[in-house]
Amino acid sequence: MSASKESAQVTASGPIELNDEMVQEYLKDNGDFLQRHPEMFDHLHISHASGSAVSLVEKQVSVLRERNIDMRHRLKTLTNNARDNDKLYAQTRALVLKLLESNSVSTLAQAFNNAMHKDFGVEHATIILFGDGLAGSGYRVESAEEAKKALGSLMRGSKAVCCALRKEEMHYLFPSGKVSNPDIQGGRAKAAQAGSAAIMPLPGNGQSGLIAVGSSDPNYYSSSMGTMFLEHIADVIVRLLPGLQALAPKAAAQASPGEE
Repeated sequence: MSASKESAQVTASGPIELNDEMVQEYLKDNGDFLQRHPEMFDHLHISHASGSAVSLVEKQVSVLRERNIDMRHRLKTLTNNARDNDKLYAQTRALVLKLLESNSVSTLAQAFNNAMHKDFGVEHATIILFGDGLAGSGYRVESAEEAKKALGSLMRGSKAVCCALRKEEMHYLFPSGKVSNPDIQGGRAKAAQAGSAAIMPLPGNGQSGLIAVGSSDPNYYSSSMGTMFLEHIADVIVRLLPGLQALAPKAAAQASPGEE
């Protein structure tokens, strides 16, 4: 249908009152309108924040400039995140290799604690194993019932939990009353206080224990924090623990004097 016939039909049916929505839809469907009618640029002006008028082209340039700045900020954020993830991956890989070289539960716990403090820069770190045995260097042995009583819902499930903790919960996980990392605040002793932590259960037949890292800042570990690397470390520890625990009686027997 020709434009003249369309015009005739519109005229025959009576005048049509245009509104903003109709013009907006037309321009959306005819994106080359201004290209076909460049003279319209002289009639289109947009008020500037300063009060003066700017042309449509100037407004488009301003919008594109703002979008460009926003895209640069997003790219910078993605680049920084990628750099942080590369660093975290390298630190995790180095820790896994040290864990694999462990010849006892104590050396495994010491490797974990040293890496958390020196490489990852965390304030508090702990390994708690569930059972009735004796504690060793770098780790504690507690009953699972006591852990559930102290930590409550934080011990439900097999996923890592990052959240703020009450003073009693912090004291259970990090009972020494001092900063575990000597490079933070000089490792000076202080009364137990509220804080935050990332707690990762060690799954086994039920649960064999937990690893946790903490901070005296209640907002440091939050639910929005990723836990993939902590979960990966926990998986490695879970697979190493049975073999290392089986070696403990043999090592104790060799250390004791033989009977004649």
